Amino acid sequence: MKYFWHWLFVLFSLMIFINGDPLVPTLCIFGDSVMDAGNNNHLNTLFRANFLPYGRDFETHKPTGRFSNGKLAADFIGEYLGFETYPPPYLSTNNKTLLLAGANFASAGSGYADQTARLYKAISLPRQVKYYKEWQDHMISMVGKEKASVMFSSGLHILSAGSSDFLQNYYINPALRKFYKPSKIADILLTSYYTFVKNLYSLGVKRIGVTTLPPIGCLPAAITLFGSKNKCISRINKVARMFNNKLNVTSQDLVASYPDLKLVVFDIYHPLLDLITKPSDNGFFESRRGCCGTGIVETSLLCNARSIGTCSNATGYVFWDGVHPSEAANEILAQTLLEQGLGLIS
Repeated sequence: MKYFWHWLFVLFSLMIFINGDPLVPTLCIFGDSVMDAGNNNHLNTLFRANFLPYGRDFETHKPTGRFSNGKLAADFIGEYLGFETYPPPYLSTNNKTLLLAGANFASAGSGYADQTARLYKAISLPRQVKYYKEWQDHMISMVGKEKASVMFSSGLHILSAGSSDFLQNYYINPALRKFYKPSKIADILLTSYYTFVKNLYSLGVKRIGVTTLPPIGCLPAAITLFGSKNKCISRINKVARMFNNKLNVTSQDLVASYPDLKLVVFDIYHPLLDLITKPSDNGFFESRRGCCGTGIVETSLLCNARSIGTCSNATGYVFWDGVHPSEAANEILAQTLLEQGLGLIS
C-alpha cells in the first residue's frame, strides 16, 4: 500500500506539474464538524473551535475554526488535487475572488436532519445548498455563465454528515428513541440526503462524493457517554453499518435516476476502524483517548487552553479530541478517500 500511494502521488504531481492546474476546477465542501473550516465562527453557537489548542499545529499555529489540531481531511484532499489554497469558509470572506476555486459550506453540529442543525444553531443542509447557489451566482457574475457551468459540472463536491444526527440528537433524546427505531431514523435522514443530491444536481452539479458514517461507537466521547466497558459500543456501530448499507442503496437509486451523475460513496467506516483497532500498524499509539484534556469526552468548548492533560505531540493520537480525528489521522483518511474517489476526477 505504501508503494501504491508513492506512485499515485508521483502521478498526480506530474499531472499537476504538466497542466499547471488542479485536477478539478473547484472543490466545494458540505456537512458537519469534520468538514467545517470556520463557518461556525460566524454563528451564535457554542459549537466552535476558534480558540487554542484547536489549530495549534496548523500552518499558522492559530485556531481557524477547524475541529482539529491541524488540517482536516478536506484540506489534504485539496492539496492532493493541486489546489494552492484551501476552500475558504463561505461565511468568512467578502472577497469573492477567493472563492474562485470553491468554498466550504460545512457547519459543526449540522446533519441530514434540520432538527439537528436547529438544536446546535448550525447551518442546515438546505441552507448550505442556498449558500452554494449564492456562490454560483457570484461565479457567474465573475467569469460568465459558460465558464461557470463547467466549474459547477466538473467541480468536486464532498459531503460528510450523519454523526451528529445520531450521537448529538437521536441517542440523547429519549422521545426519539422511544418512538423511532434506528432503521426509521436512517430512512428519514436518507430522504434528506436524496433531496440534497437532487437539489445539487438541479444546479448543474455532476460530481459528488459522500462519506459513510464512521464507527461512531468507537469515538472516545461516545464510549464515555454511552458505553460501559471502555471499548467500542457494538450496538451503535451496528447502527452505523445499517445506515451505511442504506446510504449505498439510496446512492445507487440516485445514479439510476440521473445517469450522468458521478456519485461515489466514500467508505470512512473501515479505514477509521482500522486506525482505532490497529493503531500501531498505522503509526499511532493511542486510539481510545484524544489528545486534548483527558481525551475521553472533551470537544468544542470543553477542549480549551486550560484543559488539563492535553498531550504535547498529537501525531501518535488517532483522535484530537473526544470526537474528531487528529491531523495525522486526517491525512491517512484523506488518502483512502482519494483512492476511492478516482472516478470523480477522471
